[in-house]
Amino acid sequence: MTTPPTQPNNPLHGVTLAALLEDLVQQYGWEGLGDRIPIRCFTDNPSIKSSLKFLRKTEWARSKVERLYLKSVRHNKRRSASGDHDEIHHDADQHSENDAPLSENPLHDFWNKARKR
Repeated sequence: MTTPPTQPNNPLHGVTLAALLEDLVQQYGWEGLGDRIPIRCFTDNPSIKSSLKFLRKTEWARSKVERLYLKSVRHNKRRSASGDHDEIHHDADQHSENDAPLSENPLHDFWNKARKR
């Protein structure tokens, strides 16, 4: 019996689309999510079920949702690490050459928790 391949460099590996969407809705609400990603499944009579159906079929929309999720996770980790809960960081998308390896990265614990959902 073979084991499935692992993806150690994929930050979304093991995070289901449903868990990702539920976290974004909890953080931003449907209105805020629709403001950030203006697609009808978020703005007109939104629901988890209809949004998942659309996102599973539409690669470009799923990519936008995944990018927003990664930005929000990085932003929240930076805020909690710095103890600053009011300042907004606009560089959540940028990476430095000195980024810690995955095993030492503070996001690693978050991903492990999200994978268990």
